[in-house]
Amino acid sequence: MVMQLCLGFVKGDQDLSKDLTQEVFIQVWNGLDRFRQDSSSKTWIYRITVNTCLNYLKKQKSQENRMAEILRGQETSDEIKLMETDPGKRLFEAMGKLPEIDRLITGLLLEEVPQDEIAAILGISDGNLRVKIHRIKRKLKKLIDHE
Repeated sequence: MVMQLCLGFVKGDQDLSKDLTQEVFIQVWNGLDRFRQDSSSKTWIYRITVNTCLNYLKKQKSQENRMAEILRGQETSDEIKLMETDPGKRLFEAMGKLPEIDRLITGLLLEEVPQDEIAAILGISDGNLRVKIHRIKRKLKKLIDHE
């Protein structure tokens, strides 16, 4: 579940997702003595995952050297064919174009986390979450249809 959530944040990059997943579990291990059990352990791990991914993204944005992004933007014809035939890849690519909070919600939904738990993780009401999900679905459909 952690890796799936990380995949959503890093636009489907498997290797980076594995690295972030490893970082999450290192933080979980190091923070076990600080876990207050105010929420379920699953919710606590999700919060660590979200914070780890958001911190990574902040570091990426602050770097002035954007060579990695330029190189990632140059797709080979094989990669383009893979995206055309792999709906999961297309979904993660579309998710990568969403705002961070929308990627988080989508990742949690893909992990089949109950909506009440997602609302608790985000600190919003169930009604607000349902509205956000509806809007995210429309955005994803639009992004996938235009690709």
